[in-house]
Amino acid sequence: MDAEFVNLTAENLSEEHLCCIIRSKKRHPGVEAKRQWLSERLGEGHVFRKLNAKATVFIEYAPLETAWVPVIGDNYLYLYCLWVSGSEKGKGYGRMLMEYCLSDARNQGKSGVCMLGAKKQKAWLSDQAFAKKFGFETVDTVGSGYELLALSFDGTKPRFASTAKNEIIPNKELTIYYTMQCPFVYQNVETIKKYCEENEVPVTFCPVDSLQKAKELPCVFNNWAVFYKGEFQTVNLLPDMTSLQRILKK
Repeated sequence: MDAEFVNLTAENLSEEHLCCIIRSKKRHPGVEAKRQWLSERLGEGHVFRKLNAKATVFIEYAPLETAWVPVIGDNYLYLYCLWVSGSEKGKGYGRMLMEYCLSDARNQGKSGVCMLGAKKQKAWLSDQAFAKKFGFETVDTVGSGYELLALSFDGTKPRFASTAKNEIIPNKELTIYYTMQCPFVYQNVETIKKYCEENEVPVTFCPVDSLQKAKELPCVFNNWAVFYKGEFQTVNLLPDMTSLQRILKK
């Protein structure tokens, strides 16, 4: 079964699809932005492993020291995303991918694996109930209800950076921090930008374009974070304007 999976490398990155948005002909700008982001991360130990088929079945993780998230810890892996959708569900692929990540961590002599979660499951975060079946547990929290989950091999625990617990910024207008790690981010930025222009809604977009910026973010973050009236709102993408409108009504 292991032969059905492939890891992205510098050699195959330009040819392999990236799971979330699969195009057979016309290239998608979000996918190409993600591809460029990945090209700069693979040399840092970043892993993107996927089913060798046109399907949304993949896991993505990196050494915590080089993971673009405001999480601090020694010798951990950070799990960005584990996703299985559509007709591929129920075939054990999620378990295989998680087991691969955990085995990789142990083989590298890592202290454990951590990931972003929440008291209540969020739409754009990996299934935390699934992760807890492998022994992940909450090791840190922030006031908005988000949690840091970890599976420790040696008793040590990672933590959110102190800045991530602030959840407040001086800017009162709609403010969005983002990286191009997720293929959906590009189109989400464009959609929100258009809506705000048409409805005269002030908005600030803050590209997180360095590891230092990511580690010092004023909130939890996986690849996207939204503030309004100076207060942190969500790490969920806003694929429809109904979600954005709910935030703007607060």
